[in-house]
Amino acid sequence: MVFSLIIPVYNRPDEVDELLESLTKSDYNEAFEIVLIEDGSSIPCKSVVMKYQGKLNISYYFKPNSGPGDSRNFGMIKAIGNYFIIFDSDCIIPSNYLTEVRKELDREYVDCFGGPDKALDSFSDIQKAINFAMTSFLTTGGIRGGSEKIDKFQPRSFNMGISKKAFEASNGFGNIHPGEDPDLSIRLWNLGFETRLFPKAFVYHKRRIDWEKFSIQVNKFGKARPILNSWYPEHNKLTFFFPAFFMLGLLLAFLLLIFNFDILLQIYFVYFIIIFLTSGISNKSVKIGYLSVIAVWKQFYGYGTGFLESFVKIILLKRKPQEAFPYMFFKL
Repeated sequence: MVFSLIIPVYNRPDEVDELLESLTKSDYNEAFEIVLIEDGSSIPCKSVVMKYQGKLNISYYFKPNSGPGDSRNFGMIKAIGNYFIIFDSDCIIPSNYLTEVRKELDREYVDCFGGPDKALDSFSDIQKAINFAMTSFLTTGGIRGGSEKIDKFQPRSFNMGISKKAFEASNGFGNIHPGEDPDLSIRLWNLGFETRLFPKAFVYHKRRIDWEKFSIQVNKFGKARPILNSWYPEHNKLTFFFPAFFMLGLLLAFLLLIFNFDILLQIYFVYFIIIFLTSGISNKSVKIGYLSVIAVWKQFYGYGTGFLESFVKIILLKRKPQEAFPYMFFKL
C-alpha cells in the first residue's frame, strides 16, 4: 500500500509551509508522496514547496481555478500511490497520523475513511471556539468530534482517505461546494463501497476564518443539505433538520413570551450556559467559553437559515440546485 497525500491550495503559502513542516516529523516508516495542486492561485506556494525538496517527496502542479473538488481529482489522477489521503491546506498533521491510518487499514481494510479534527494550544481563541462548535457532541458538529456511528461515517475532505479503486469507480468529487464530500460518500455507498471513521487519525484544523467567514461557511453547509437530500432521499435523516428546528423553536420561545410562557426560552438559556461551561472547562478559559457561545449561535443560525432557504427552494418549489444557488457549483 502506497500513500499519496493530496493537498489542494488556493493563495495559502504560509499554511502550506506549516503543513509540510509537520509532515517532515512523520514517524511513518514507509515511503509516501505528496501531491500539491495550486488551484489557480495569485499567491503561489512554489517557493515554499522548493524548501522541502530533499526532505519530502513532493509533486507540484499549477492549474486554472476550478474549485477544491476538481483539484483533488486532478491530484489523484497524477498520483502514483494506490491509496489517497486528502488534506486541506489549513491542517497540521500529527507525527503518528500515517502510522495510525496504516494500523486501521491493516486491521480492517476499508476503501474510504475519515478522521476527526482537534485544536492546538497555539490556535487563536476564536479558532478554538469555532473548533468547539464544529466538534462538540453538544452541537451538530459532533460528527467531526467522533460521535457519529463509526462504520457509517461520511468523511470530510479536510481529513479523508480513499482507495484508487474507489476513486476510479466513482470519478471522485463532484462540482458542488460545499457538500462535495458527503456527495462522494453517498455515491460510494451506492457503488457498494464502505466508509469508516478512524478515531485516532485526527488532524489539527486551523479553520482560517473570522466570524463573518464562519457564518457564510455554515450557511452554505445548511444550503447544501437539502440539495443532497433531493439527490439521495434514501439517505435523509431527521438530525439534518435539527438546526432549523432549533431556530424555529427559538422564534416560538420569544412569541410565547406574549402569553407569559417563558419555560421554552429558559431551556435555551440553560443550553447556552452548558455550552459556556463545557467549553470554558475543556479549554480552561472563560473567554473561550464565552466565544464558544457566539460560535454555536452563529453555527445554528447560519446553518438553520441556510437549510430553511434551501428546503423551500429545492424541496418545496422544486427548483434546480444550479439555478437556485449557482455560486455553490464550480464550472468544470
